[in-house]
Amino acid sequence: MNIKFIDEIDNLAGKRVFIKTDLNVPQDEKLQISNDFRIKAALPTIEYAIEKRAKVIVASHLGRPLGEKRAEFSLKAVAKQLGILLEKEVRLAPDCVGLKVEEMIAEMAHGEILMLENLRFHKSETKNDPDFSMQLAKLADIYVDDAFGSAHRAHSSNVGITHYVKTVAGGLLLKNEIINFERYLHQPKRPFKVIFGGAKASKKLKLIVNILSKADQIIIGGAMAFFFLKAAGKGVGNCKLDDELVILAKQIIETAKEKQVHLLLPTDMVVAAKAGAGKAAKVVSADQIPNGCTALDIGPETLKRFKLALNNAKTIVWNGPMGKFELNEFADGTTEIGKYLVEVDAAVVVGGGDTVAATHSIMGAKNVSYISTGGIALLEMLGGKELPGIAALGRRILH
Repeated sequence: MNIKFIDEIDNLAGKRVFIKTDLNVPQDEKLQISNDFRIKAALPTIEYAIEKRAKVIVASHLGRPLGEKRAEFSLKAVAKQLGILLEKEVRLAPDCVGLKVEEMIAEMAHGEILMLENLRFHKSETKNDPDFSMQLAKLADIYVDDAFGSAHRAHSSNVGITHYVKTVAGGLLLKNEIINFERYLHQPKRPFKVIFGGAKASKKLKLIVNILSKADQIIIGGAMAFFFLKAAGKGVGNCKLDDELVILAKQIIETAKEKQVHLLLPTDMVVAAKAGAGKAAKVVSADQIPNGCTALDIGPETLKRFKLALNNAKTIVWNGPMGKFELNEFADGTTEIGKYLVEVDAAVVVGGGDTVAATHSIMGAKNVSYISTGGIALLEMLGGKELPGIAALGRRILH
């Protein structure tokens, strides 16, 4: 992979170093950051640029504002938290492009930091629009991509911009992601097992198809499991599922049989009429979820089966919780899987926002070989897909 990294670039002093990061962190209803893992992961590259006396320009998206400037998607809280971690002032620009932003950068001293406002306040960002890419490029002497978590997307800030900046490089976080992927997942020790959970079924189901050729066993819990249960003709209670995705789940079941990949599904579930603290919950068979109830965690029998399946693994990838783990009465599946992964004699790789949060709260990151800042990006890489954000660093056209 022909990529230069930031620590291979000479003389950053006084240069405008535009660092694309993935600081898409979770926030509570008061817009307070509930997990700053991704901000901490971005620190080494930012600190390196500061030490080299660059003018450090940090860019990121937050949430899905769909091209509208909305206060709840502002990077204000992120800039504040970054400043706390760096023990240094981090100013927030009113936008990510434009004359005012250019003036603020021109006024920066060497070693200062400016955070640009949410890239996705502009619809052009997600369209990889050339004009918007050029506006971003005007802010940079050197472009650094450190956003592995969004490397699977081809946007202006990670692909388009590379066509208009002479010097481009990867950041230290991106470098670490690539090194660890090569170490643990390029040729994983076997048996190799992948645990899928959580939501984003439309994306993950398509990725499972590619991963079937890599894994020895795939374990499925969380909301993902409903598509497979329905595909197998079982009742799923209140769940309303996309018929096309159910068809895809059925195809995955058939392909797994052909490739002799063991697909392990829940046999019992914890259900309730409604998710919420204090709501009555009960355990039922996975093929007998009552109408009027929603499955919100895997059951005790399923947990035993999942643990038994993981016992002989030498490499494990975990992406997605087993249920609605943020509520105590539905956290057992996720908590117990996390605790069990501390004990197994295997390389454990964790990816995905909710899974990373669970890993830190349950496992304390102990015995985790590699915690990735990417969820979908990690899975796409595992499935053999080229990530546009990484490819752009080694293949670009200068205008």
